[in-house]
Amino acid sequence: MADYNVNTTGNTGPIQKGVSRPKPNPKWGREEESEMFAQNVKHFRQKKLSDDDFRRFRLQHGAYGSRLQMNYSMIRIKVPSGEVNPEQLEKIASLSEAFSIGSAHVSTRQNIQLHWVQLEDVSEVMTGLVEAGLTTREACGNTVRNVMCSHFAGVCPDEKFDATPYAKAIARFFIRNPMCQNLPRKFKINFACCDNHGLARIADIGLIPEIKDEKRGFKIYLGGGLGAASFIGHLVEDFTPESKLLPTCMATIRLFDRHGNRENMARNRMRYLVHEVGWDKFQRLVFKERSIVEMTTANYTSKLFDVKAEEETRPLPKAVNPKMVKLPMLNERVTLESPAYERWLHSNVVPQKQDGYFTAFVTLAAGDITANQLRILAGAIREFSAEGTARNTPQQNLAIRYIRAVDLPDFYNRLGSIGLANPGALTIASAVGCSGTTSCNLAITNSHRLAKEVEYKFLELGLDTDDSLRDSTIKISGCPNSCGQHEIATIGFFGGASRIGPTMAPTYTMLFGGSAGEQSELGKAIMRVPAKRVIDTIRKIIEIYKQERSDSETLNQWINKIVRGEGTGSVRNIENMKASLTPLMQLLPVEKDPEVYSDYGNDARFSAKTARGECAA
Repeated sequence: MADYNVNTTGNTGPIQKGVSRPKPNPKWGREEESEMFAQNVKHFRQKKLSDDDFRRFRLQHGAYGSRLQMNYSMIRIKVPSGEVNPEQLEKIASLSEAFSIGSAHVSTRQNIQLHWVQLEDVSEVMTGLVEAGLTTREACGNTVRNVMCSHFAGVCPDEKFDATPYAKAIARFFIRNPMCQNLPRKFKINFACCDNHGLARIADIGLIPEIKDEKRGFKIYLGGGLGAASFIGHLVEDFTPESKLLPTCMATIRLFDRHGNRENMARNRMRYLVHEVGWDKFQRLVFKERSIVEMTTANYTSKLFDVKAEEETRPLPKAVNPKMVKLPMLNERVTLESPAYERWLHSNVVPQKQDGYFTAFVTLAAGDITANQLRILAGAIREFSAEGTARNTPQQNLAIRYIRAVDLPDFYNRLGSIGLANPGALTIASAVGCSGTTSCNLAITNSHRLAKEVEYKFLELGLDTDDSLRDSTIKISGCPNSCGQHEIATIGFFGGASRIGPTMAPTYTMLFGGSAGEQSELGKAIMRVPAKRVIDTIRKIIEIYKQERSDSETLNQWINKIVRGEGTGSVRNIENMKASLTPLMQLLPVEKDPEVYSDYGNDARFSAKTARGECAA
């Protein structure tokens, strides 16, 4: 029987600003995979590989076809646990300038994407990533995708212990693992830091650190996920000790591989299997399969899951003198007229559980960041972060941790020099948007551009300064598939098209009341909204909320009350809300108002063009 016990003892010690830190080299990539990709591109061009075979190969190696242009690729860089160091950011910057469009995109699953790369250049990008310890391997395809970990892991006051080394160890175990190279569909694993951060209940496997009788373990949820049909994950058992973490994951993947639907692509995610089999039966299958895994897995295999080896090679800093901390704007009110730094401090900075250190969030417009911004940010991380890394967030921003209070003004000024000092990262103003029609074959609308328009307008209006809106989120997808995670938003949108007379118009279905915390809820569909009316619609909802809320009620709380039909004003339920918003939805004929019949980022008349999706091999 294999021994699954893990050693999680870490080093701690003081690190001072300006002192050289050991640089961990994660070595996720392999040079031979870059060479193989280049060779297979040649074979494909020579007709020695079929379209389907090459498509399966390139997806397994992290290269999507770009929208309606198969000679170009979107390269998805896998960033296990979302942790990326300055050298890697600088390498991505150089590659984006040499082979892409001079910018990178942070996704909602902690990946980093480069768009519109010539197919023949993909192997060159892969080679550059290997040099920085990065890989694209299995960032796409029917396998275990990027293993996520909460960007608060290690610094969250509510966490039981840091899940980061566990996330990295699981990622290391499953990458290139023969057991998960040809699953029925993609498979996602999320590690949280606590019940409210980390999206544990909307993944195929979601894990939350837990301690019982002074022993480490996890609450493990199975069968969650978002898409055309979404489900919230089920708790396997009250407490899973760390020795059973890997066997539970292996058992779940083996069951999915064996019983998952390989015929119907629309219903072949694991959440459908759990739903169709029924949770009680699936839970019993997991326990039975886990026993088999524990009894039959070789010691050599089990030792490939090495938590200790994934711990940081550099010591993390201890708390600094808390008397040095003076950040009044974290708790005081700000307004649109407040100094820019105070406004940023109020909405982008949070204290860590380590006294004297803070996490600062870099607001990215729908996840986009230019090569020059990446380089300057890399330098700022070296200078101001005692941890020396950044974390990607599901909100498509970057979290820079372990910044001393005294360094925050200089860090802010450095961000300001490259246009990255916008406030609002932790507020309703930081709208999430998938890539939409800018690159995706399945997208119907330009959700990416709409998310940027929402952010620009809300910052202009100062909505980031309104604390009653702070716990609300806006998330936008370009189609029903939920890459923008619209179903867990306070107000979510997914793209579609509507016929108005003889003309098509871009529209979004609006959802209310989603959340991804301990009490996860999926949003309820409300109504269709023309794309060019989305911002006005959100503003109208906020206006109604301001008129009808109770004294201390936040927008998120009020919307959830409306979804439950418990409103106390003129808008008591969803039907009342629809009636209040209906006048905004009326469109004039195209000849009288042509703008609303075009999508954001495109002056031409709208048409709903899509192509074969590339979410699976």
